[in-house]
Amino acid sequence: MKVLVACEESQVVTKAFRAIGHEAYSCDIAPCTGGYPEWHMQHDVLKHLNEEYWDLMIAHPPCTHLAVSGARWFKDKEDLQTEAIIFFFELVNANIPRIAIENPVGIMSTLYRKPDQYIQPWEYGHGETKKTCLWLKGLPKLVPTNIVPGREARVHKMPPSDHRAKDRAKTYDGWAAAMAQQWGSI
Repeated sequence: MKVLVACEESQVVTKAFRAIGHEAYSCDIAPCTGGYPEWHMQHDVLKHLNEEYWDLMIAHPPCTHLAVSGARWFKDKEDLQTEAIIFFFELVNANIPRIAIENPVGIMSTLYRKPDQYIQPWEYGHGETKKTCLWLKGLPKLVPTNIVPGREARVHKMPPSDHRAKDRAKTYDGWAAAMAQQWGSI
């Protein structure tokens, strides 16, 4: 299966699909930090949506201007928010048969539609909370793989720092493994 992982510099999802034999590529405007630059396209992902055939896209559009955690600043950044909304819709409307769009709870649940599923890290082996939306096209809902005790809101409680946004946006290994195992077998 040929897999495009949009807006992913960490390569967590890309490596999970590669580990089970799929041709997966990360794409982000930032250089990759996952250790496999040969599997990374450092470009705007929109350039690659119709450039070649993809069987599956898993997209992690930037949530800074979409997530409810930043709602108190929405009125001050309408232009940036409009750009983020347009980008989200370009991903949703890509001509790819199977698509998963991952984002925190935010305004797209109202502007687009309710997500198909909410997932939590503690359902996939991580004892934390981070309610996350999945909008799916041509894919089944993820089935929890490892429900663990512990419900720490570590992501929510992160102190301010230069790397806070990047740290908060990291994809959990358990989520990536579930996506690869469950969606990679379709």
